[in-house]
Amino acid sequence: MDAWITAYKIPFGKWMKFVIDFIQTWFGDAIDMSSRSLKFLIEGFSWLLNQPPAVVTIAGFAAFTWWLHRNVVLTIGVVASLLLITNFGYWEATMETLSLVGFATLVSVIIGVPVGIAAAHRPWLYNILRPILDLMQTLPTFVYLIPTLVLFGLGVVPGLISTVIFAIPAPIRLTQLGVATVPTPLKEAGLAFGATRKQLLWKVELPYALPMIMTGINQCIMLSLSMVVIAALVGAGGLGKPVVRALNTVNIPMGFEAGLAIVLLAILLDRVCKRPEKRS
Repeated sequence: MDAWITAYKIPFGKWMKFVIDFIQTWFGDAIDMSSRSLKFLIEGFSWLLNQPPAVVTIAGFAAFTWWLHRNVVLTIGVVASLLLITNFGYWEATMETLSLVGFATLVSVIIGVPVGIAAAHRPWLYNILRPILDLMQTLPTFVYLIPTLVLFGLGVVPGLISTVIFAIPAPIRLTQLGVATVPTPLKEAGLAFGATRKQLLWKVELPYALPMIMTGINQCIMLSLSMVVIAALVGAGGLGKPVVRALNTVNIPMGFEAGLAIVLLAILLDRVCKRPEKRS
């Protein structure tokens, strides 16, 4: 009875294959060059993080946490968690994951915050972006790996691109929300004092929206970290690699240890990257 619906199938898959082939044909050299550059940056940063002894790097993280939050309990938690990860033997993989998450968050923020500001000032732009952002957040993460794997090949780059696509809606949405909800009297006061549009943005709107923007960045970090295991499927390495290996070999100890390392890293990044409380 339903044969008439499937008799004339829309060739959506063939259309997408045509698009991928077109990009490979005309932009293949540029993609290869950008892929090599990104791979060099990410792997180079991972190499730098792994050069000092783990104890020295942990001391640096502890000092940074104390300087940022002035919280003894949080600083001790950072040290204890990183020492536990080192004891499990996943220090190098953790630094690789941290490098991937850092670059993905940086790219997402550089693109997402300006787009969010533009969307807050232009409601028509946000109306266009909203369904696109919904699609990016609801599409299964494995789907991202297909085009990025075809275009960039195995390695850390397709993992980075997939992570950025998955994480970038958070800073766009929350930046738009923060800037769009600036009280009208506050903006009118700025205009009354002769502020230009640029001054109004930098001295009124962004300071008011900063907590919301920081929340978006924090969510971006968490979403990037959640893609670690998925990115390992295309050769990105990091903590996702032992998880995938444990899954394939049914290695329960390795799976629990690598999973706990990811959880500890997620908790640390969430606590450390939160906006510091105002100190009296």
